[in-house]
Amino acid sequence: MLDRRSFIALPFVLAACSGGPRTLDLVGRTMGTTYTVKLVDHSGRLSKADVEVAVSAALEVTNTTLSNWDAESDVSQFNAAQTTDPVSVTRPLYDVARAAEDIRQASEGRFDVALGPLIETWGFGARGANSAAPSEAQIAAAMAQTGQGGAMTFGAGTLQKAHAGQGLFLSAIGKGYGVDRVADALRALGAEDFMVEIGGDLYAQGRNEDGQPWRIGIETPDDAVAGLQGIAGLKGHGMATSGDYRNYFEQGGQRYSHILDAQTGRPVTHQTASATVVTADAMRADAWATAMLVLGSSKGSAIAEANGLAVFFVDREGDRFVTRATSAFAAVAA
Repeated sequence: MLDRRSFIALPFVLAACSGGPRTLDLVGRTMGTTYTVKLVDHSGRLSKADVEVAVSAALEVTNTTLSNWDAESDVSQFNAAQTTDPVSVTRPLYDVARAAEDIRQASEGRFDVALGPLIETWGFGARGANSAAPSEAQIAAAMAQTGQGGAMTFGAGTLQKAHAGQGLFLSAIGKGYGVDRVADALRALGAEDFMVEIGGDLYAQGRNEDGQPWRIGIETPDDAVAGLQGIAGLKGHGMATSGDYRNYFEQGGQRYSHILDAQTGRPVTHQTASATVVTADAMRADAWATAMLVLGSSKGSAIAEANGLAVFFVDREGDRFVTRATSAFAAVAA
């Protein structure tokens, strides 16, 4: 799953305070990227070993359910089933696919987890980069195998493909799902104040060791420029940022982003460089961030307002960046 980290956990907020509550910090690797867990233990009764076991178990469940790079995972097994008959799937996979379909419909088809063939055709998938942009014929052939070729049907614990070669590619929603499962595991231990982050998608609950909401900085969408475009104060929210500036290739003076428009089969070409979404959970923030970046700030703002979404856009305007936020974002801006 691609790392699209585009935030900064502000150090003056996350730094430990002498004499204050104990802060447990965990870092590691999962889903082809890194994760961070920061937990404020007011009681002093939480064991770091117990936290590590709980976090590892939650991440293991996520990988065995949603990893497209694990041939034995639930999603890989479903994708390998070359049939249009209903296929029984696990509850976690069903729930993620159902959420993705709801967002696909609400985003006018711009968010599509069946884009695997198209992603591979453009060289942004597991097979690796291409030496050149695909031809029109290659794009058309890949489009026929995506969600644009027909939506999946949801039954009682089953998924039914519109065509046998269809599959689910969950990198744009899976990290957020993993964040939520880790958050569930921490709550089960009795934790109330924590932040969980996987590859740039995060969830923060309660308050930091200073007794303040977790403040997360939104980076300038340019690897050559260090800076912040905005700050969100999170207290029981998921947050994700999608940007077009880290995974791309250039050919003949043309820049091709890894953010693909499901309706055209091509990388987006508008001037929106990043979109940050804050929702009640990380999974939907993850998915909506991709949808908003595909839509761009103009169309995306209208859809976000209609759905009550807190979204922060950063657009390129010549040699500078300009920001645009939906009305709901004002409630979390810090």
